[in-house]
Amino acid sequence: MKTEVRTTGAPAPAWVFSQGVRKGPILQVSGQGPQDPETSEYLYPGDVKAQTLRTLENVRAVLEAGGATVEDVVMFRVYLTKRADFGLMNEVYGEFIDKHVQGGVKPCRTTIFVELPHEAMLVEIDAQAVIG
Repeated sequence: MKTEVRTTGAPAPAWVFSQGVRKGPILQVSGQGPQDPETSEYLYPGDVKAQTLRTLENVRAVLEAGGATVEDVVMFRVYLTKRADFGLMNEVYGEFIDKHVQGGVKPCRTTIFVELPHEAMLVEIDAQAVIG
């Protein structure tokens, strides 16, 4: 059975998709951005480091609402608007992974350079976790 995952710990989806979907042990988290979970306001204009951390915290909130942790993530996909931001994003991402993944096996990751849905967004991140 496929179930929708929803949480107030991450921004509500603005369009026609779920924050997350769980089917059996697989949890897919939709792309999250640097939005305040309560107001959906885009935060930290021009600061990719702060945007990356906020985005990862939004992903983590959906993971937890679906019964997973960052430790359960097998794949992150990171979407950046500027190649020059890669190093700064990677620094914050690495610190986040070191804090939340204690099992020794880091998740896979792909980084893609794109245009994003809102001009304030410098980063968007989605995740897939396998639980249990």
